[in-house]
Amino acid sequence: MSVFAGLVERLADLLQPLFGLSAAAAAIVLFTAFVRLLVHPLSRAAARGQKAKARLQPKIAELRRRHGRNPEKLQRALLDLHTEEKVSSLAGILPSLLQLPAFFVLFYLFSNTTIGGRPNELLGHELFTAPLGGRWADALGDGGPLGGAGLVYAGLFAVVVAVAAFSYRLTKRSMAENPALTGAGAGAGAGDRGGRGAVEPVPVPGMGTVMKVMPFLSFFTLVTVAVVPLAAALYVVTSMAWGVAERAVLHR
Repeated sequence: MSVFAGLVERLADLLQPLFGLSAAAAAIVLFTAFVRLLVHPLSRAAARGQKAKARLQPKIAELRRRHGRNPEKLQRALLDLHTEEKVSSLAGILPSLLQLPAFFVLFYLFSNTTIGGRPNELLGHELFTAPLGGRWADALGDGGPLGGAGLVYAGLFAVVVAVAAFSYRLTKRSMAENPALTGAGAGAGAGDRGGRGAVEPVPVPGMGTVMKVMPFLSFFTLVTVAVVPLAAALYVVTSMAWGVAERAVLHR
């Protein structure tokens, strides 16, 4: 960890003429951009996977119509279809998983008073007037929500809400354009054969709840920003904004 701490310190020193006391915060933003660039190929692969799933809509709808009353058979059929078409259900998860180590490194660096047996000099850095090692609760206890540090957090919360609202629109639009992926409308026309009653398809267990909650997931970032050190919160907010912008471009 002392190696990572040294890298952050050196990068902050390079940026100090431009950003002054907020140089370490600028270094974290650049570090986040570097991490996002590293996982960008996986993000592109995930976007291709989403488009491939969209092309499979007719086949998925047919499987739901055929196996709507047998959830286990439906799951097997969907898995076989994804395997046959070489579409991975994990592609969209890998970019997020690979970013976790960077988040935990920053969390550790700005949560400990010593690094490698020496005083942690990173804790002396600030974003404007908010210590990078502090939390929202600390800001509330030192000046309140309208104090210097409180206003920094208010700005971060505002950015999260704005980005989450944009992400909400993207997710809702994606779900509307790909109803077969959510199970919506999958039963249309199911009862047209032989005059039989319509068969209500049974989606993958839990999928309905996931799809209802999914558009709101970005808003839960507010909780993370409030409870982690400011340095880690800055990483989360920057990565979140990058990810939403990336989605908007890749899923056009």
